[in-house]
Amino acid sequence: MSIAARTHSSATPALRVLNLAGIEYSIHEFEHDPAVRRYGARAAEALGADTDRVLKTLMVYVDEEPVIALVPVSGQLDLKALAAATGGKKARLAGVAETERRTGYVTGGVSPFGQRQTSPIFLDRSVHEHGTVFVSAGRRGMEIELRPDDLVMLTNARVAKIAALD
Repeated sequence: MSIAARTHSSATPALRVLNLAGIEYSIHEFEHDPAVRRYGARAAEALGADTDRVLKTLMVYVDEEPVIALVPVSGQLDLKALAAATGGKKARLAGVAETERRTGYVTGGVSPFGQRQTSPIFLDRSVHEHGTVFVSAGRRGMEIELRPDDLVMLTNARVAKIAALD
C-alpha cells in the first residue's frame, strides 16, 4: 500500500476501502478540466496510460436490477453480452442522476469501491492482459492503479467478455 494513500488528505470512500483491505495500490492525480466530458480518455491521456488499462465504471440495469460494469475506456460496453453474463435478458444504461444517487459518486468519478449501495460487479476479461489497471478513486482527477486480481477480489467481480474493444 502506498504511504500517500494512508495519509491522503481527501480520502474518498474508495480509498478507505482499499486501506482497510491492506492491498498494494497507487494513487495518481491530475488536473480535471470541467469542460471535458470524456473522463476516461482524459484520465488515460493525463496518466500517459493506454486506454485499454483505464477502466470506466458504468451503472446498468439488467432486467431492472442494478449492476456495475467495468470496461476499458478503449471500448464500449456490450449491453447484450452483459445481460447474458448476468443471466438476464435486457440491459440499459442508468441515467446520470440514478448513478450518482446509488453510488454516491459524481459522474466521471464513480469508483467500483465504497459505493453507497452495492450492486453485483462485472468486469471485462481483457483486464487480465495487463499487470495493473486504473479505476476511479471516487473523485474526478484521481485514479487508483492496482492489480486486476486485487480488483476482482475486492469487488467480488464476475469476469466475462462484456466489452466491444476498439
